[in-house]
Amino acid sequence: MTDNNKKLELIELTKRYILQQKDIYGDVLWGNFNLENKINKRKNAKYSSLEEMYDNVKDCQKCGLASTRTKFVFGKGSGDAKLVLVGEAPGRDEDLKGEPFVGRAGQLLTKILNAINLKREEVYIANVLKCRPPNNRDPVESEMEMCLPHLNEQLKIIKPEIILCLGRVSAQCLLKTKMSMKELRGKVYSYQGIKTLVTYHPAALLRNPQLKKPTWEDVQFVRKLYDDE
Repeated sequence: MTDNNKKLELIELTKRYILQQKDIYGDVLWGNFNLENKINKRKNAKYSSLEEMYDNVKDCQKCGLASTRTKFVFGKGSGDAKLVLVGEAPGRDEDLKGEPFVGRAGQLLTKILNAINLKREEVYIANVLKCRPPNNRDPVESEMEMCLPHLNEQLKIIKPEIILCLGRVSAQCLLKTKMSMKELRGKVYSYQGIKTLVTYHPAALLRNPQLKKPTWEDVQFVRKLYDDE
């Protein structure tokens, strides 16, 4: 057996052991860690840049939201960002402008980022859905399934170190869980081999100012991970 084959066999045995332990102890111990994605972290992107991707997907017609949108809301920020923030879907202001988080919730998000010494230009901000659901309703599962490949491709291009899910919908979509926000917060997960955390959507803070304190705790945790990378 060659040295290379020995290494491959060792990796396979390690994978089997870790997955066995995960089956025994569950996701609490492993933080919903996706081993296969971690080992295969950063698969080749289909497009060489976000600009090229945008030109190829901006006229997407995969679901019925294409017929009701004003603009395709792709994403905004640095193509080399260490941190990607992911919301659920564009709202009215975003649909009109074609950029994510530009309304009141977006203004609050900017302040939150500034509070941990980050500018919007340093991070990348996107949504699971690229088109606004009518009347700002929650995305349905079929819409998220059809649109999620766009976000996955963006992540392959950007190659971030951290994802911050903004709100229950985006967190449940990426982490494939039905856990509540209370259960999801304060832990580090893995999505596509990328460290992933969860906090409240800025719109929730506008409705309930009491959520500002736990959100502040969450983003301080994000900042610590950011500095450690």
